[in-house]
Amino acid sequence: MSSSRSYMSGFGNEFATEAVAGALPEGQNSPQRHALGLYAEQISGSPFTAPRATNRRTWTYRIRPSVTHKPYRPAEKGRICSGPFLDVPTTPNQLRWNPLPLPEVPTDFVDGMVTLAGNGDPAMQSGVAVHLYAANRSMVDRFFYNADGEMLLVPQLGRLQCATELGMLEIVPGEIGVIPRGLKFRVALPEGNARGYICENYGQPFRLPDLGPIGANGLANPRDFLTPVAAYQDLDGDFRITSKFLGNLWEAEIDHSPLDVVGWHGNYAPYKYDLALFQCINTVSFDHPDPSIYTVLSAPSSIAGTANCDFVIFPPRWMVAEHTFRPPWFHRNLMNECMGLVFGAYDAKAEGFVPGGMSLHNCMAGHGPDAETFAKASEAELKPHFLANTLAFMFETQLVLRPTRWAMETHILQHEYYECWQGLKKHFTPPGNAAH
Repeated sequence: MSSSRSYMSGFGNEFATEAVAGALPEGQNSPQRHALGLYAEQISGSPFTAPRATNRRTWTYRIRPSVTHKPYRPAEKGRICSGPFLDVPTTPNQLRWNPLPLPEVPTDFVDGMVTLAGNGDPAMQSGVAVHLYAANRSMVDRFFYNADGEMLLVPQLGRLQCATELGMLEIVPGEIGVIPRGLKFRVALPEGNARGYICENYGQPFRLPDLGPIGANGLANPRDFLTPVAAYQDLDGDFRITSKFLGNLWEAEIDHSPLDVVGWHGNYAPYKYDLALFQCINTVSFDHPDPSIYTVLSAPSSIAGTANCDFVIFPPRWMVAEHTFRPPWFHRNLMNECMGLVFGAYDAKAEGFVPGGMSLHNCMAGHGPDAETFAKASEAELKPHFLANTLAFMFETQLVLRPTRWAMETHILQHEYYECWQGLKKHFTPPGNAAH
């Protein structure tokens, strides 16, 4: 790429950036003849008539327009699935998986993706898919774009260098990155092995949650989100573009790099965020609050207050609640929770839930701390305690997450997961020890 790696700050801003002076036309979007001989091309991430607050579009000025490729042909999609997810019956049981093993043969980011669960349908622009990825090879002559949804990347192992049409986005464990629907990119793996999680959002784009009574500040601050500056490739050769479209993969030949945008302006762009910058809001009196106070990003549904998907984190933080069972309480939810762990240990599970693993608790399935955690937390001294070296997260969605056939048949499924609660014993003692 022709530009050094740097970023512009702000969430959802109107950005303007050029890798070569004069790439952005003055005072208009589509001049009759571009001064540098570039093509003007708009990428629309929302309908033209969407309200201004939710309208997403970016004007690009590129060496060749995106249409200059050969026809797409069906490609092998491996273990990638999309909605509707109906290949196996969906169980109400609590589920948990070990980490996805690293590949033993050369495997790039796209080939290393495997779908764990999902809901909705990309054709209806509603729902999500949850994928895992494990890879050990950079994408060299291959580019990828997803027409079905935006992709929220959560690395757990290894750095991702995402060269996109709009610039370079580097993401390390402890950070997240979001690639908008339809944007072409290529992933390099400078550290060799890489593993992590992906939330593919079929619905409205992620946005910052409203703060309500919290006020104007707190949670994820808009200025901490970073969007890359323009960077381009002017490179001819034998390349291929892989497209995810309505759940299938398609592939087209192209004789040049599609990452040839010399300048761009707009608000439809990739971004990254360092989760260590999240400002936690927590209780300073008693009782464990709802996990919604840890929401980083939210993709709304058509129902007010109900998310197509919330991205929630559980980072290092102080625990000070008095007279309180401090870990997450036992609960059953209308919403559906898919949880992963980037590093450390999760405070509600003493063992079995490890970095790279994932759990799924669907609608109204009871869950909460395991027996060992419950016993320790019930007797713990309630002095101020800093919960260090931990980063768990949750994809929470309004629709039941239906596991794929692979997820239910893979050897990394923990069939003994239910056992972690079997040690929870009866402690009830009626007043006066009367028989009941």
